[in-house]
Amino acid sequence: MNLAVTPLNDVSLWARTNLLVVILLVVGAILITRFATWVSNRITGSIDRRADQTDALVRSEAVKHRHAVTQVVTWAILVLIYCLTAVLVVRLLGFPVTGFVAPATVAGVALGFGAQRIVQDILSGFFIVTERQYGFGDVIRLSVAGATPTTGTVEEVTLRITRIRSLNGEVITTPNGQIVQVTNLSRDWARAVIDVPVPVTADVNRVTEILRAVCEEAFADESLRPLMLDAPTVMGVESIEVDQFNVRVVARCLPGKQFDVGRALRARITMRLAREGITVAPAIGTNTATSSE
Repeated sequence: MNLAVTPLNDVSLWARTNLLVVILLVVGAILITRFATWVSNRITGSIDRRADQTDALVRSEAVKHRHAVTQVVTWAILVLIYCLTAVLVVRLLGFPVTGFVAPATVAGVALGFGAQRIVQDILSGFFIVTERQYGFGDVIRLSVAGATPTTGTVEEVTLRITRIRSLNGEVITTPNGQIVQVTNLSRDWARAVIDVPVPVTADVNRVTEILRAVCEEAFADESLRPLMLDAPTVMGVESIEVDQFNVRVVARCLPGKQFDVGRALRARITMRLAREGITVAPAIGTNTATSSE
C-alpha cells in the first residue's frame, strides 16, 4: 500500500512545488517581456512625439539613432529573458544542467558551423547600430548579394535584421549579415539631380537662362524653399547625343526631400519650356544623390 501511495505523494508534492514554480516562471517571463515591449513602445513613442513637436522638417540623426538603439536593446532583453527562463525551467524539471555540458559542447561546435550566418547577422547589426550607418526613418537603398537593390524607409532595426517599407508599401526584411552595401538617401543632406533633354536645334544660352529663372522662382516659392538648403544651380550641358543634349540642374535639399524637390522642379521646367516653345525630348531624366557635410 505504501508503495502505491508514495509515487502519488511525490507527484502531488512536485506539482505543489516545482511545477508551481515552473508555471510562475513562464507567466513571469511573459509578463516581463510584455512590460519590456510596453516600455519600448512608450520610449519610441516619446521620441516620435518630440520629433514631431519640433519645427524641423526631417528627423535629426540623434533621434533616428536613439530610436534604433531602443529597438536593439529591447530585442536583446527579450532574448535574454527567454534564455534564462528556459535554463531555470530545465533545472526545475529535474534535468541536471551539468549533464548538458558535454552534449552542449558538441552541439555548440555543430551550431557554430550551421549558425555562422546568424552570428554574422548579429555582428553586422551591432556595427550598423554603433557606427550609425542608418536608423529608424532613414530612406536607404540596400544591396544584397545576388539580388536587386531595394529602396525604402527603415521601420525596424535589430541586431539580426533590418526591416524597410518600399515605395509600393511592401515590407522587406533583410538579415544584416547579407547586406553588402547601404546607400543612405537621408543622411545630413541630399541632392536632387535633374537632366533636362533639349533638342539640338534649341539655343543653349536661351535654355540656360530659362532654367535659371525656373530655379530662382522655385527657391522663392514658400512651399519649396523650406525643403532646399540653397538655390538650385544650372550646371550646364552634361552630355551631347545625336538629336539632343542634356542640361543638368542640381538642387541641394534636406535629407529625404530630394524626391519632392525633384518632382516639383521637373514639373516647373516642363511647363516653362513648353510655354517658350521648346519641346522637351521624351522625358526629363532624374537621379538623386546624397552626401554628408
